[in-house]
Amino acid sequence: LAQVWHSVRNSPSIVIVSARDLETMAGEKKQIASGAAKKKVEKKTKQPVRLYAKGVILGYKRSKSNSYANCTLLKIDGVRTRDDAAWYFGKRVAYVYKAKKEVKNSKFRVMWGKVRRAHGNSGVVRAKFRKNIPPRAFGAPCRIMMYPSSI
Repeated sequence: LAQVWHSVRNSPSIVIVSARDLETMAGEKKQIASGAAKKKVEKKTKQPVRLYAKGVILGYKRSKSNSYANCTLLKIDGVRTRDDAAWYFGKRVAYVYKAKKEVKNSKFRVMWGKVRRAHGNSGVVRAKFRKNIPPRAFGAPCRIMMYPSSI
């Protein structure tokens, strides 16, 4: 029990506290300290950061009657001009797809390519893949990696 004694004159307060009360106060301080430590740990967990730009595979480069399967057209999100597209020249492109057969404990596979140059004035780029992209990939999403960096 805590009792407070005040003198008639304006002297400082005197507090008498039992040993049991001191133990409970110390326990409360430890709980508060451990709660602060838990909050610090929670702040470290963040959302993963996307290290690539999203894009869409449009199709092969083509003319009226010919199509060139070794050159693929890509539309990159947020790229609207030929000048914007210039930053992506030389960047790696990944087309990630899912296959039925599992290889190395994964059903996901990747086809790698590289952004070569612009195609027109509206931000579309040409890319060359190691193996030609299959036509079933037209309209599918692809990832334009932020490397190799030229900055």
